Amino acid sequence: MRKHLPKFTAMVLVAVASLAIVGCGSTGSSVSGLSKYELDQKKALESVKAGPFDGGRMWTFDVPPVRHFDTTYGFKADQKWFDDVRMAALRFATYCSASFVSADGLVMTNHHCARESVEQVSKEGEGLLEKGFWAPTLADERKVPNLFVDQLVEIRDVTAEINGAMDAQSDDKAKIAARDSVRKLLIAKVPSEGKLHAEFVTLYNGGKYSIYVFKKYDDVRLVFAPELQMGYFGGDYDNFTYPRYDLDCSFFRVYDAEGKPLKTQHFYKWSKDGAGEGEATFVVGNPGRTSRLNTAAQLEFNRDIQYPMISGMLNDRVDILRAYADRHPEKREEMINEIFGIANSQKAYNGMLSGLRNDVLMQRRRDFDRQFRADVEKRSDLKARYGHIWDEIAASRAKVRTVANDLIALRFTGMGSMGTSAYFSKAAGLAKYTAELGKADADRARPYQEKSLELTVRSMKKPVRGDNDMEELTLVKQLETMRRTLGADDPIVKVAFAGSSDARQAAMRLLGQTMLKDSMAVVALVSGGVEAINASQDPFVVMARMAQPRFDKAQKVSDDVRAGDQVNNTLLGRALFDTYGTTIPPDATFTLRIADGVVKGYEYNGTKAPVHTTFFGLYDRYYSFKGEKDWDLPQRWVKHPPEFNMSVPMNFIATNDIIGGNSGSPMINKNKEVVGLVFDGNIESLPGDYIFAEDANNRTVSVHSSGMLEAARNIYGARRLADELVNGGIK
Repeated sequence: MRKHLPKFTAMVLVAVASLAIVGCGSTGSSVSGLSKYELDQKKALESVKAGPFDGGRMWTFDVPPVRHFDTTYGFKADQKWFDDVRMAALRFATYCSASFVSADGLVMTNHHCARESVEQVSKEGEGLLEKGFWAPTLADERKVPNLFVDQLVEIRDVTAEINGAMDAQSDDKAKIAARDSVRKLLIAKVPSEGKLHAEFVTLYNGGKYSIYVFKKYDDVRLVFAPELQMGYFGGDYDNFTYPRYDLDCSFFRVYDAEGKPLKTQHFYKWSKDGAGEGEATFVVGNPGRTSRLNTAAQLEFNRDIQYPMISGMLNDRVDILRAYADRHPEKREEMINEIFGIANSQKAYNGMLSGLRNDVLMQRRRDFDRQFRADVEKRSDLKARYGHIWDEIAASRAKVRTVANDLIALRFTGMGSMGTSAYFSKAAGLAKYTAELGKADADRARPYQEKSLELTVRSMKKPVRGDNDMEELTLVKQLETMRRTLGADDPIVKVAFAGSSDARQAAMRLLGQTMLKDSMAVVALVSGGVEAINASQDPFVVMARMAQPRFDKAQKVSDDVRAGDQVNNTLLGRALFDTYGTTIPPDATFTLRIADGVVKGYEYNGTKAPVHTTFFGLYDRYYSFKGEKDWDLPQRWVKHPPEFNMSVPMNFIATNDIIGGNSGSPMINKNKEVVGLVFDGNIESLPGDYIFAEDANNRTVSVHSSGMLEAARNIYGARRLADELVNGGIK
C-alpha cells in the first residue's frame, strides 16, 4: 500500500534529517584473499551497466515528454492533452493523490487515503470505517472537516532568480540564506485571492526551481467508501504483493462556494473495459520522495547506516504496538490505523533496504555514477564547477559515519513519546539544562536563555506521565537498540543493564529505581538546580549525564557539515541538469508527475503473474483462509446478489513508475480515460526509492476500472455513483 507516512515515521525521518545522515562515503574493501568464485562474481558484477530509465519515468508537466511518448508508444500528445490531464489531477490533502472523475466534482482516491476522513464523519455508533459508507443522494454526502484538495493551475520557472542569488554568495551558509530569502519574495508575488496558494519546488536537488500555483478546494464531502476489510483485504500479509485482490478505492465530491457540486470541465472520463495487455497507460499523481540522484557513495551509507536505523525503529514500533494491543484488546480498535500505517512503512523500508543490499541493482547505480562523473569531467566548464562534488560528499559523509552510532543510540529527545522512553526524554532534558547553564546566556539554546528559563524550569518540574505498559515495552526496545548499536561494553550500556543480559529485566529494574514519576521528588530535584541534578543517582539521569557530552559532540560534527552537504547536493542536481537536461526526470518531491508504462505481467516464484486478477480470486483467498481475519469478507460479499459477475477484473499490473505519495493516482489511457486506480506496488518495486528497474519486475498495482463499477453496482447498490462515472456527470 503506497500510503502516506504515519506520524511516527515522519518523526523518525525528521530526526534523521536533523542528524544530517543523508549519505556517506563508501567504506571500500580489499580484493586480496578472495577465492576464484568470489573473483568471478566480482568480475561479473563489474560488467553490469546502468539501464536507460534507471532514473525513472516521473516526468514533470512543465517539460512534458512529448518525443518520448511518440517514439515509445506512437502517441503524439499535444499541449492541450497535457493541460487537460494536469488540471484533472489533484493532490489529496498533504499525503495522497486524487483526481476529478466527473463534470460534477466527483473525486477518486484510495480507501487507505480516506480512512481518517471516514472516521471523522462517522457518527456515534455508526462504525463507518468497518461497515463502509454510501450516500444514496447528494444530501447524504457528508462534509469532512478540514479536508481539502489542491489543483495545480500554473508552474513558474524561477531557476535564474534563485541561482543568481546563490551564486552571488561565496559562503555555504550565505548561499542557503540567499536562496531562502528569494524564495519568500517569489511566493509573496502570487495573489491569494480565488483560494490560490503557492509552493516553492526544488527539482534536481536545485538544478531547477519552480513556483507551483495551486487552487484549493476545501468543501469536500464523502460519497462512497467500502468496508475497511475490502479496502485492506489481505492485511499486511498481502501488502506490497501481487496477485492482489483489493477494493482500495473511495469517492468524494468537491462543492463550490454556494454549496453546490463543483462544475468542472477538467476530469477523466471512465473506461468500462480498462486497459488490455500491452496497452500504454499513464499514472498522474504526486510521488513523494525518491533518492535516485544520490551518488553511489550516499546510497552505500543508506544501506549501511540510515535505512537499517529507520527499519529497526519501525520494526520495534510495530512490535511494541502489537504487544500492547495483546495486553489491552479493548484498545485494539482505536490503534488499528496506527498499526496499519507503521506496518506499511515497516514493510516498505525493509524492502528498500533489501534492494540496497542487492549487488546487481547497486552496481547499476555505481555504473551510472561513474558515467555521470566522467561526462562532467569531459567538459572543462562543468569540471571546474562540479568536479569536486563527489569527493567532498564522500569526505563529509565519512565524518558523519564516525559519530553515527552516538547520533542514533543517544538521541533521547526529539522523537516524540513514541520514539523514546519518556524517562530517557525527561532525564535528557535535565542533563541538557545543566549543560546549557554552564554557558554564557547568549551561547545557550533558546529555551535555556534567561528570557525563557522560567517557562523551561516550570516544564521540567512535571513528572513522567504515561501508560506504564507502553513505557515498559518502549524502554525494552530502546535498551536493545542501545546495546546493539553501542556494544555491551559501552559505559552507558553497562549502567543500563547492570550486569544483566536481559533487556526486560534491565527495564524493570530501571523503572523500579527511578524517581522521575514522583512529582514531589522531581520538583525537589529541579528546585535544587544544577548541583542537585549533577549529584542525582537516578539511573536515567546518570545515563543522560553520560550521554549528553557524547551526543553534543556527535551533533556538532553533523552540524558542521550540514551546510556544505546542502550546497553540494544542490550542485549535484545542477550538474545532472547541465549535463543531461530533462532527459532524466528529477527525483520525486510530492509534486505532480506523469509516468508512462504498459500493462504487462512477469514471472515470479517459478510461475507467471497474470496481468489482471478477478473477483474469483478474491473468493479463493476467502475460502482458502477460511476463518482468518485478514482474508475475511463482509456479509454483503459472502451473500452477494446473483447478478454480481465474479469474472470481472479486480486488480491489475503495469510498468508505470510510482512511489509513496502516488496512492490515489488515476491510471489513464491515451484517451484520458480512467482504466485504474493506483494503490500499491509489488515487492519488487520497493527498491524504487533509488532505482527504477522495470526489467527486475517492478510493477504498479491498481484497482481495475471495471471492477470498481461492478462492485458499486452489484454489491453496494450504488447505482447513482456507477452511472455518474459512466456518464461523466450527474444526469
